[in-house]
This record gives sequence, structure tokens and C-alpha cells, in this order.
Amino acid sequence: LAVGWGSGAVTAWPTSPGGCELVQSTADCVGRWLSSVPGNLRGDTEELLFDDNTIQVLGNASLLSYHQLRRLSLTKNRLELIEPGAFLSSQGLHALSLADNLLFTNYSLTAAALSALPALRVLDLAGNRLTEDMVSVLVWNLSSLESLSVARNIIMRLDSSVFTNLTQLLELNLEKNYIFEIDQAFEGLQRLQRLNVAYNYLPCVVEFGLTQLRVLNVSNNVIEWFLALESDDLFELEVLDLSHNRLLFFPVLPRQSKLHSLLLKDNEMSFYQRLPNGTSLADVTVQFLLIDGNSTNVMTVSLWDEICHSNLSSLRLLDMSQNQVWYLPEGFLAQMPFLTHLKLNQNCLEMFHLSEGDPLAMLTELDLSQNRLAELGVEVGTGDVLPNLQLFNLSTNRLRALPPGVFTYTRKIATVDLSHNRVDLCPQPAIAGEVESPPCVDIRGVETLTHLSLAGCGLRGLGGHPFQGTSLMHLDLSDNHQALSGDLEWLQDLALTLQVLSLRNTSLSSTAVDFSAFNSLVRLDLSGNSLTVFPTSLGVLKLHSLDLRDNCLPALPTDVARTPLGKSLREVYLSRNPYNCCTLGWWDALQRVEALHVPDGQEVTCSYASRTLSPRALPEPVLRSCRWQTADLALLYLVLALPTCLTLLVAFAVVFLMLKQKLLKMVKSRCGVSSPY
Repeated sequence: LAVGWGSGAVTAWPTSPGGCELVQSTADCVGRWLSSVPGNLRGDTEELLFDDNTIQVLGNASLLSYHQLRRLSLTKNRLELIEPGAFLSSQGLHALSLADNLLFTNYSLTAAALSALPALRVLDLAGNRLTEDMVSVLVWNLSSLESLSVARNIIMRLDSSVFTNLTQLLELNLEKNYIFEIDQAFEGLQRLQRLNVAYNYLPCVVEFGLTQLRVLNVSNNVIEWFLALESDDLFELEVLDLSHNRLLFFPVLPRQSKLHSLLLKDNEMSFYQRLPNGTSLADVTVQFLLIDGNSTNVMTVSLWDEICHSNLSSLRLLDMSQNQVWYLPEGFLAQMPFLTHLKLNQNCLEMFHLSEGDPLAMLTELDLSQNRLAELGVEVGTGDVLPNLQLFNLSTNRLRALPPGVFTYTRKIATVDLSHNRVDLCPQPAIAGEVESPPCVDIRGVETLTHLSLAGCGLRGLGGHPFQGTSLMHLDLSDNHQALSGDLEWLQDLALTLQVLSLRNTSLSSTAVDFSAFNSLVRLDLSGNSLTVFPTSLGVLKLHSLDLRDNCLPALPTDVARTPLGKSLREVYLSRNPYNCCTLGWWDALQRVEALHVPDGQEVTCSYASRTLSPRALPEPVLRSCRWQTADLALLYLVLALPTCLTLLVAFAVVFLMLKQKLLKMVKSRCGVSSPY
């Protein structure tokens, strides 16, 4: 419902004396510290933008030069008054933004000025400290309005007198006020299609009967009940947002509507046909007491049956996340044959049952994460179960396995999230003494699967070929401390397709894994491990992103910037490693790579003599000491070894001279040569 401003112009003219930029028929004077509207702009200007200035009064003569004005924006000024004759020369104005000003001070005079705009279609009065009475006065004579925003004001109660004459209104924005009661305020708005009452204090919506409305946003209120009018009239309603309220029951919707998106996130909703202890409440009804002035009506509703009376046949999106739903009534989903997105995450579901007879053939996204699911029931025959499902989120439940062949029937499945369940992948290695293999999840042969998350599943050393026949591109194995207890032979089936791999917090050691076969990898997360040496096999990869945080690396290879890895990297995370301040040649080399970004560069530190320093600014004494420590070691060894060598040489010479005669006699005696002595 926000008012849009823009010209779409291309060619710019010289800057005007007032500092405004002139672009074809638009004068852009935003943020120029102007205290009044300049009168020296082009006379054929159609759009004036004066946002973020200090204008306090729009006088009778302010717009005299602009007879062709169509759009005017004065957002975020100090506007207190628009004089009654200010728009007399701009009768063609059809879009006016006065948001974030001080119009409450002289609203009656401003109302007189607005009444002189017979063609005005869009008006933004947000953020002006207006009460409902002030709004009523300001819009009283604006029968041509099609879009009105009075958001961020201090409106508290609406009745039929506020918007009486706005017979052409299509959009109305009332969000972020203090509205706690609405009494037939919209009954006369026969063309109203979009209504936003979000972020207010409405306690309930009863007898909802705006049949012409297409979009209703009443999110972020304190609504406990939503009851549509009992009528067989066709409601045009397409989108209903009741998220972030206090709904206790599923809303009672119109019997006939075009509803395709129903948003019920973050409420206190549940179903009560039966309770967790087995008690049935099938015959229990709820009575609503409706008090309107002196008349009182009692409405009796059986809430689980009332769902059947609501028309959900056109629904495409149903979001019931963050509620208290622990089961779904029988036949509930059967009313939604065209449903494509179903969100039931963050509820209390203990079981979810699927069968080939279910009407969820169109479903593409199913989110059951963060429930208490211990079992996923599937009944299959010759038909398909969820044949169009593409995303299946089962993370953070209590699952140990999935029904055998469940992905055989989901012919388009691309993303599966099984993270934070105690599941294992098939095939499981045989355990001595056990006749049956432990339960596992079999994804072999699921050719459409490209994204798989198994984070925090307690995976142990895998064997066999668990990914055989798949084309996974994204694989998350993080937080599995024993998953890499062996080599990566079981990952070789993904060597040609895998692009993103997360091995965060998997107890990875420096020599455990050889990555050289994974030539398609572009993102690799090795954070939170025990690497003490940079894996040399990474040097041949052409990664774009590498995460090495929270390891035990004292340094990276000095030639890392010259390897294929260094030339392809676009971002690398390096913080929280015990780098040696005297071996930072690799750091300097990385800093010289223009296309490389180190997002956590400010957090990278190195150690020197029990001190923690930043490699970006090492003190000069530390640099001098490091230069001495990193001097030519060959020369140092030569200097240290030379005295020892000389000592040994002298000792050998002395011994030789002392034993010369004896040695000569021994040699001659053995060789049979007479001595001259």
C-alpha cells in the first residue's frame, strides 16, 4: 500500500539554481535543506520531489509556476500547514505524499487545501500524529481518492463517519496505529480491494462481510477470533493474513470465496475435536456473544465442523506454522485439492499420514520441521504419493527412519532436510550378532534430489554407496562428530556433481580426507574442526568460498595464493585459529589478491609470546624479532655446525699423526712390503 514515486526519465538537464537535479519532467530536490519550494524550476515540470528538507509551510504561491504538476512528494519535512490556496494552480495533481510531517497542528486549513484537488488519486498521510477525527476532516472532500495511507498515526477507533465519501477507494493502509475497535468503518467503501490493518490492537474480527475485498492484512494484532458473516454470497477475498495474533481456533471463513493464500503463522491455534488423552469433544459447541449497541446476538459454532463449511477449495498456500496443532482433523486437507505450499512447522504434531488417496497431488512444498514427529505414515499402492513435491522439510523431529521407498513416489523431489533427527543412511554396515539391520533412510536412485541436509543426525562412519544414483549438488553433514571416522570413499558417487559441502564440526583431522576428486566443489565449510595442517588436496580445487574458522591452524601454505585454489577463491573465513605471527607470509599474499574478500578479517588474530595480536598491525619490535627467527636457516645451521666440524677435523689430524707409524707398519705387514727402517 506504499505510495510509489519515480519518473523513469533518462536524459538529465543542468542543475537548477536551487540545487535541484532536473531530469526531463522531474525535479529532484531531495535532501537540499530547502525551507521553501523554489519558483525557478521549469514550468512544464510534472513531478516535484522535496523529501528530506525543512519546509514548514506550503504557501498559496508555492506552486503557482507549476500548472502541469502531477506528482508531489514532501515526505520527511517539517510541514505544519498547507494554505487553502496552495493547489489552486495544480488542479491536475493526482499523487501527493505528505508522510512524516507535523500536519496535526493545522489539519483543518490543510484539509481546505486538499479539497481543491479534484483529480487526486493517491494520498500518503502516514506519520503525522493524526487522530481519527483529524483524518475524517482531511479526507472529507476527496471522493476521487483510490489509494490512502494513514499508517503510523494515533488512530484508535474507526466508525462509519471517517471514510464516508471515499467511494472510489481501492487501497487503504491503517497499519501501526492504536486501533482497538472498528465499527462499520468500511461498509461504504464499495470498491475497496486492499485493506491493511496490521500492527494494531484489534481483539477480534466478527461478522466479516466485505465481499469485494481481495487482500486483508490484520497480522500483528491481538485477535483471538475471526468469524466471517454467515452468507452464501461470493467473497472476492484472495489473501488473508492473520499471522502473529492470538487465534485460539481455525478461522471461520466465508462459505464461498476465491481465497488462495491463508497465513496463520504464530498464533495459539489448535483443533479440539479430540484431546491428547483420547477424550472426544465431537458434540461440544462454542457460543460467541456479539454485542452491538443495545442488541445482543448469540452465535453457536462447532469449530471442527465449521471448517467444513468454509470454502478452501481454491487455497494454494496455507501457513499454520508456530501454533499448537498436535493433529489435523480427518478430511481437513481433502478440502484443498490445489494446495501447493503447506507449512506446519513449529507445532506439536506427533504423526503425519500420507496416502495415495490424499488430495495433495499439487503440493510442491511441505514443511513439517520442529514438531514431535516420531513416525511418518505412508500408504502406497499403484498410485503416486505427493508426485509434485519438490521441497520436504522434516528437520528437528524424532524420526529414526522414513517409510521404505517414500521418495520413489515423489518424482520431482529436489530438496530434503532431515537435519537434527536420529537417522542413518542406507546401506548400514552389518553388525555381528544382529539379524536385522537398524532402521535407515534410503535415498539411492533418487535422481531428482539436489539438496540434502543431514546436519546433527548422529551419523557414524558410513560405508557402501549411500548416494549412488543421485545427483546431489548441496550436501550438509555438519555436526556429525563420527561421520568422517574413515575416508571419503562413500562420497565418491558425488564427485562429479557436488558443488556445496558442509563438514562443519565433524571432528575432521588434517590427514583424514582427500578432496582432490571433488572437482565441482565451489563452496566448502570446514569450520569447527581440529585441522592442524592445511589439507594439501584443497590446493587443486577451484573453490569460490572456503570456511576455515575454529580450527587449530598455525599457518596456511605460503604459496596458497598461487595455487588454483588461491586464484579461484572469492571469499575465505579464517578467524579463531592460533596463527603464528612470525609465519604470516600467506596472509600478506592473500591480502594482495584483489578479488578475494575475507569477511571476518577484523577478527583474525595471531599469537606471539603468549600475546594475541592483529596481523594487520604488528608492532615493530615483534616484526624485528620475527625477522631474526625467520632468517635463512641454512646459514644459521652452517654457523652452528662449523665449530663442531673444525674441532672434529683437528682431533682426527692429531690422532692420525700419533698413530702414523703403527698404521704404516700394519699396512706393510699385510701387503708384504719391506720397511726402509
